[in-house]
Amino acid sequence: MSGDRPFLGVLLMLAFCVLAPLGDAVAKLLGGIVALGILLLVRFVMQALILLPLVLLNGQKLTLPRDLLIWTLMRTGLHILGIGLMFTALRYLPLADALAIAFVMPFIMLLLGHFAMGEEVGMPRMMACLVGFIGTLLVIQPNFVEVGYPALLPLGVALVFALFMMLTRKVARDVDPIRLQAISGVQATVMLVPLLLLFPDARGTGAFDFAPSTLWLLLALGVIGTSAHLFMTWSLRFAPASTLAPMQYLEIPFGTAIGWMIFSDLPNGLAAVGICITVGAGLYIIMRERQLSRRPQDATAAE
Repeated sequence: MSGDRPFLGVLLMLAFCVLAPLGDAVAKLLGGIVALGILLLVRFVMQALILLPLVLLNGQKLTLPRDLLIWTLMRTGLHILGIGLMFTALRYLPLADALAIAFVMPFIMLLLGHFAMGEEVGMPRMMACLVGFIGTLLVIQPNFVEVGYPALLPLGVALVFALFMMLTRKVARDVDPIRLQAISGVQATVMLVPLLLLFPDARGTGAFDFAPSTLWLLLALGVIGTSAHLFMTWSLRFAPASTLAPMQYLEIPFGTAIGWMIFSDLPNGLAAVGICITVGAGLYIIMRERQLSRRPQDATAAE
């Protein structure tokens, strides 16, 4: 898999955009019941438990060359921080609001992709991002004055995950996605366990004394989160971050729908218009990348 396959990357990112807000909704349900440290530990332990058998069955090892190990450790640290900030934000903010505020991330990704990784960012992609951002504002209409300081938390999520996705793009070309996520799950578990032992408040009282319904939600959190970020990792293996950035806006309509079904948060008429604009921007990117992916095949057939 040495070359980019943009259309496949777009499809994988689409799967991520469905699963990521669903996982956030589960985390929001658990936020008032389970301490943040336990949520993070369960999330990454499940990731390791799900993916380690697959790695071992494929005859792969968990060891990495030193340079890749350093990048992977940095990526894991950003992953923990980003998820922790998002889970904390969801304790204070509605799901759709938190997603909307965090959606400065695609712009950060475009800038990082262009200046840090030398990726081409053309006018169509910039316009798609702009249109998607306008749609996002219409869906949520965030008001920082009314929300207060918790509104700053999703901004931190945006910056952290932009850096996380840049590192993923760098590492994913040399490490199989399943192996990468398995290694990250093990690394995160090793990082989190000492922190929880040193800081009892992070794990809460009665850390593992939960009702069966809570245990099922914790299981779902781990499975959904692992699947979502595996798709995201795969997508960045096949397509540049600047190509995938506009696709991130599809989390908004999916997140709004999930928020309505679970938390009865129904968007108003203006928000519905914003959803249509956002979805339209995402579909434009899918169609464009599909056309571009067909051009080399058409040229070969013509020869």
